[in-house]
Amino acid sequence: MMSRIERDFLGELAIPEGRLYGIHTARALENFPVSGRPLHRELVRAFGQVKLACAQTNRRLGAWKGDPQKAEAIERACLEMGEGLLTEHVVVDQLQGGAGTSSNMNVNEVLANRALEILGEAHGSYGRVSPLDDINLHQSTNDAYPTALKLAAIRGLRVLESKIVSLQEEFQNLERRFAHVVKVGRTQLQDAVLTTLGREMSAYAEAMNRDRWRIYKCEERLRVINLGGTAIGTGLSAPRDFIFGVTEVLRANTSIGFARAENLIDNTQNADVFVEVSGILKACAASLLKICSDLRLMASGPESGFAEIILPQRQAGSSIMPGKVNPVIPEAASQAAMLVFGLDASLTFACASGSLELNPFLPLVAACLLDSIDLLANASDILCRLCVAGIEADEEKCKRYVEISTAAATALLPVLGYDLMCRIARRAREEKKSVRQMVLDEKLLSAEQFDRFTSAEAVCSLGGAAKMPGGAGC
Repeated sequence: MMSRIERDFLGELAIPEGRLYGIHTARALENFPVSGRPLHRELVRAFGQVKLACAQTNRRLGAWKGDPQKAEAIERACLEMGEGLLTEHVVVDQLQGGAGTSSNMNVNEVLANRALEILGEAHGSYGRVSPLDDINLHQSTNDAYPTALKLAAIRGLRVLESKIVSLQEEFQNLERRFAHVVKVGRTQLQDAVLTTLGREMSAYAEAMNRDRWRIYKCEERLRVINLGGTAIGTGLSAPRDFIFGVTEVLRANTSIGFARAENLIDNTQNADVFVEVSGILKACAASLLKICSDLRLMASGPESGFAEIILPQRQAGSSIMPGKVNPVIPEAASQAAMLVFGLDASLTFACASGSLELNPFLPLVAACLLDSIDLLANASDILCRLCVAGIEADEEKCKRYVEISTAAATALLPVLGYDLMCRIARRAREEKKSVRQMVLDEKLLSAEQFDRFTSAEAVCSLGGAAKMPGGAGC
């Protein structure tokens, strides 16, 4: 294979012809075969936009004023990376030593060589366009990398928020559709009181509403950046006009309300904001896991379980058991939620392990944070489209459970009293009769009264009917 020779202070390396990366990336490929996964695609795109803001700011301050073609080539290369056209050339492993230096250098080298292509120059002609002196001008890994991460995270969170909103709306649809379906409510997995299937769905919708709001508010935390702070937040080697101007350019380019941190040193060394955001993602994962567990339980059976709801059938469930269909979508979403719990733990440990002026484990933070966002967005999407949107109620089974369960006895407490209903519930179990039948047999209530006190309107009303003198209520 044809190659070109590139040099650094450690020596020389042959770079395969046609590769847009350079010697620093080549060394990183040798040093960090860790996860087998390159940088997240959205992190690469975000890097392109951060580099574009830096290039545009530098150009306005007079860089490359004698060579406008060079400036235009650099900006075009950055635009292409921001649009996802150069992602395949950013090849370093997502987990690497050096606090992300290899990621930043991979980006710098790709942008320099792409700019050289645009100018009609050979790859590696760094005297014309340098990865360091031009692409990395007035920057450091320590401000470019976290800024790109925050940009990528904000964009991912906006996608996640839209998926959560869709899931919330589907549960609200079910709340309306199932408002009339009275069912047994359970605590500690035991029959408790009557409720409606619509009310259960409303609780899931409200949980998603909280998650949606929390995720939306994450952007306020992530929009504060340290771009221009360079190595440790002092702005070493960057002109004052660059430090004060580059965030404005990034904000204008992305339409995201980025703000320069008041304390660039703090924003460079402390990563607690990522712990806060990850905690919110963990809360969302907890909601999803609980909901998925409930859906699986309510759909269990179908002949020998609860089977109060019917989930859409997505695929055959067994290679040996004929006719078996599993709740595969809630199971897949559950696994995504479980993985987010683990990613949160890793991210927290990485953020807490920073040393003095820098956190060297930001690559792990980036991997965990962006993967968590993706997992939750994808899980919410399939749960919404392939499961929740197609849920049906087995109204006859719900009605039968209501009639035979002691939960019906609880619904009659306001009109018949605790002691009497305890006796009715005990006799119903002993004689294997429904509570409804026992109440009718003993002429405690008429069929019409029983149905009224166990109706959807009655079980969902705040408060209950008053106990009438002599027993039965009216």
